[in-house]
Amino acid sequence: MPDLPKSRVALPPGPWPTVLAFLAERFPAIPLTEWSQRMARGLVDDGEAPLDPQAPYRAGGAVYYRREVPAEAPIPFEETIVHADDDLVVADKPHFLPVMPAGAYVEETLSVRLARRLGNPDLVALHRLDRATAGLVVFSARPSSRDAYTRLFRERRIGKVYEALAPPLPGLSFPYVHESRLEKGEPFFRMQEVAGEPNARTTIDVIERGDTLWRYRLQPVTGRKHQLRVHMAALGAPIAGDVFYPELREEAPGFAEPMCLLARELFFIDPLSGEERVFRSDRIWAGLLN
Repeated sequence: MPDLPKSRVALPPGPWPTVLAFLAERFPAIPLTEWSQRMARGLVDDGEAPLDPQAPYRAGGAVYYRREVPAEAPIPFEETIVHADDDLVVADKPHFLPVMPAGAYVEETLSVRLARRLGNPDLVALHRLDRATAGLVVFSARPSSRDAYTRLFRERRIGKVYEALAPPLPGLSFPYVHESRLEKGEPFFRMQEVAGEPNARTTIDVIERGDTLWRYRLQPVTGRKHQLRVHMAALGAPIAGDVFYPELREEAPGFAEPMCLLARELFFIDPLSGEERVFRSDRIWAGLLN
């Protein structure tokens, strides 16, 4: 089983006598005794050698560690691999599975599952999907070609098509373009529409009309956080299962209510070969439309 990528934290100037004291203050949710046990097991290092609990603090360096979550709850849905070559891995992520380790999730994340499944600790996600969103996520498979693919996302040369189930909008003519200005809202993890120059633009079309829900094709022209969720809610058709918009509410227990948003398709010109590449999720909306 391969070693998985470690988390890194820089060591700023400060008064800490030991690395252990710094880690305990920097990450107060993790008790000092737990950090000490991790160090004793060789799970904290300076990039070259393990650090023991007495290791002196030296500003300007860095510490590397593996995140651990006790009794991590399993997520009972599987990802599929849509494509894999020497440079790229494209996976189809299920609802509820985070892309990267954070908070209560480490092993039950797409990146760690794939690294173990493919035996490749060099896998790095080139973009993110919300935990609640299903669909395509692209990973760089090796460092030598990573920058070329990272630039595609940074320079927005990736085409993305999403699908969503949401209430009908019979008063609109489709395709419809919605644009607005999105800024941080309350709480901090939500976004909101505000007055001002638009910075978010979405093209919306209808694929299928059901009795209570329609299946929409959503193509973001920009890539603002929660853009599709905010735009659909602003139109009066919040995405089915969304617990953030239009109002914040509790997530249903037991994976009972997935948010019906899917990253269906990705397409771009490959920066290495110059060829057009198109990837598509095969997930279906069986039984959800009516």
